[in-house]
Amino acid sequence: MNAPDKNKFFIKNTAARLGFDYCGIAKAVRLDDDAVRLENWLSKNMNGAMHYMENYFDLRVDPTKLVPGARSVITLLKNYFPSEHQKEASPKISRYAYGKDYHYVIREKLNEFLAVIREEIGEVAGRGFVDSAPVLEKSWAERSGLGWVGKNGTLITKQNGSFFFIATLITDLDIDPDDPFAKDYCGTCTRCIDACPTNAILPGKVIDGSKCISYFTIELKEELIPEEMKGKFEGWMFGCDICQEVCPWNRFSKPHNEPEFTPIPEILDLTTQEWQAMTEETFRKLFKKSALSRSKWKGIQRNLRFISPE
Repeated sequence: MNAPDKNKFFIKNTAARLGFDYCGIAKAVRLDDDAVRLENWLSKNMNGAMHYMENYFDLRVDPTKLVPGARSVITLLKNYFPSEHQKEASPKISRYAYGKDYHYVIREKLNEFLAVIREEIGEVAGRGFVDSAPVLEKSWAERSGLGWVGKNGTLITKQNGSFFFIATLITDLDIDPDDPFAKDYCGTCTRCIDACPTNAILPGKVIDGSKCISYFTIELKEELIPEEMKGKFEGWMFGCDICQEVCPWNRFSKPHNEPEFTPIPEILDLTTQEWQAMTEETFRKLFKKSALSRSKWKGIQRNLRFISPE
């Protein structure tokens, strides 16, 4: 077994041992096609108030700008599909936010991954990323053979659907790459497009981020949500899972086995009235390490007012 093959075997085994559900490897190259798509998307202001999407353009499309001498991009998937459900009277919260903020959980695993690589192989340059840096992780996942990007913009695996966090390790380690995922299994299905209440999903796998419910309830920091969106959120207080809920491939989703993603009881149980009565101090205490902290107490209260009947 040559070095790239040996490295691949080691990487895949380490990923599984650290609790990742999928691991794929791609050669580190500049993403020229993605650069064109991203530029076009930004030119149409589909990032809305997410101005950070305009920053570090070269870093997003070229992994060697993030890790000089990069040779391989390792993509890791971590299942977050819960076995528990929110009560009917609870304002809807996206499933990814039920437990501890995934940034904490996965970043720790990525740091351990790099430490194990260096312990086993020697001095290796590498950086781990989880949705907090200019990395086009879904493109790398496709190139790594893990799945395809659906019409709703999510990465879909043929075996278990799309309820996965994506993490990326860029390294100068020479690893035998996997074959890219070549087929799109969405076919003629348009369920996600038809179900989106704000028409954020456009033909051609284009997502207008400035119209997405997740954008309004998480990313938008204004005091008021645009009035023309009134009545379109279908009870979603934080994030939105509609396009994933209607996706036929998610009938294959299976509950995760990550203790850190165990739902915070209040997320499952609190009614709209209980959320509205919550003090900022209580919110900070309960959701200190939750993804809900991104919206802060003020944002959650704004969202509640917006989705509540007059």
